[in-house]
Amino acid sequence: MEEQQQHMPLLSHFHPRQPFLDVDNSSVDSCSDLPMAAGNSGTFRVMELPKHPSNKKSRRNQSRGKSSSTPFMDQQVWKDFPDDLFEAVIARLPIATFFHFRAVCQRWNSLLTSKNFSQHCAQVPQANPWFYTVTREYLNSGVMYDPSVKKWHHRTFSTRPVLYDIPVASAGGLICFTGFDHRDYCVCNPLTQSFTELPTRPIKFNSQCCRVVGMTVNGNSTDAGYKILLVNANGDYEIYDSFRKSWSHQGNMPAGIKRPMTVNFGSCVSVDSTIYFTRSYPEAIISYDMATEVWKQNITPLPSHVIDHTLAEYNGRIMLVGLLVKNAATCVCIWELQQMTLLWKEVDRMPNEWCLDFYGKAVMMKCLGNKGGLLMLSLRSTFSATSVLVNRLVSYNMASREWLQVPRCKVSGGRKGQWVSYGTAFYPSLTSMA
Repeated sequence: MEEQQQHMPLLSHFHPRQPFLDVDNSSVDSCSDLPMAAGNSGTFRVMELPKHPSNKKSRRNQSRGKSSSTPFMDQQVWKDFPDDLFEAVIARLPIATFFHFRAVCQRWNSLLTSKNFSQHCAQVPQANPWFYTVTREYLNSGVMYDPSVKKWHHRTFSTRPVLYDIPVASAGGLICFTGFDHRDYCVCNPLTQSFTELPTRPIKFNSQCCRVVGMTVNGNSTDAGYKILLVNANGDYEIYDSFRKSWSHQGNMPAGIKRPMTVNFGSCVSVDSTIYFTRSYPEAIISYDMATEVWKQNITPLPSHVIDHTLAEYNGRIMLVGLLVKNAATCVCIWELQQMTLLWKEVDRMPNEWCLDFYGKAVMMKCLGNKGGLLMLSLRSTFSATSVLVNRLVSYNMASREWLQVPRCKVSGGRKGQWVSYGTAFYPSLTSMA
């Protein structure tokens, strides 16, 4: 009875999205059990234990003695393994293992379209966001960074046309891409390569350059569809609905929002069904609720001496990441928007020893932080186009307030790309369909 109580259900020990490890404490050797005897010098020596005949076989003999009916891999046993339990186990594996197990067999690859597998994935707590980046050194191909294991993943898209190079927004595990002319758009799952090329926009609006691109899902997943918001400098905006598979011109922003708008392209976050972005002259935060179709503008001055700023999101709160420049000192600071006063409050800043590297230098910053309170910052300083003084890639966790160096990413030709030109944070998903 005691032995039976010691055994727990199969999945109770497994932490979601973690490798399965089984450590038996009874198998750990203890050096205190070794017999010791006094030597002539007064020290201790380890007594030699009697040697037993070795039962080890050479690899050749082992392979000869193996049988296809081994109890651990017997097909007669494993063919009856319950599919529901199998899908539950696979859904809890680390996301990165997907790149390997998908190529095992057709059955494993077909899990992506299984409704039961999607339900199991929905029960697993959401993983940390990843970052999809396009480096300055290799603009034609994107790479993904998993901050949980500090590893880069290279994915070659066989379905996405080359003309869509720039990631501009994300929601529900999907990423919205556009080209350098910002006219045509597509949506893609970077893990499964599920791809949809959005229909061409009307010529009247296709000729206008978009200043804001935002994306939300209808509900908790892409099963209910998604929407994409495009805003032009003159205040015109249009929305793509994945259910209708068409663009709709919604008109112009309310008259109280001054135009033309000066917007920091890429500085856009979404919380539930609402999209937020900042504007200058006057400095304000503008929001649009995809569900209620309501625009809002709050005049919110930026903190003093702040340049090169970007919005970020953490647990539904709006954050600001920017370079604080005063005299010859430059530092990366984090602010939180106070809901009552609508003012920015500083909550953290980069360690002083890192900030000293930027002293007296002109610094450029690219920040990706539109999901989950994780930031990736690409910091670069130059005196000229060919002389790089500082080139640093770091991450910041708003929950633990931890700053970390990000390993450099190898790009084409074995070079290590460091400067991130474009990118977005996204939640990796095995089941989201574009």
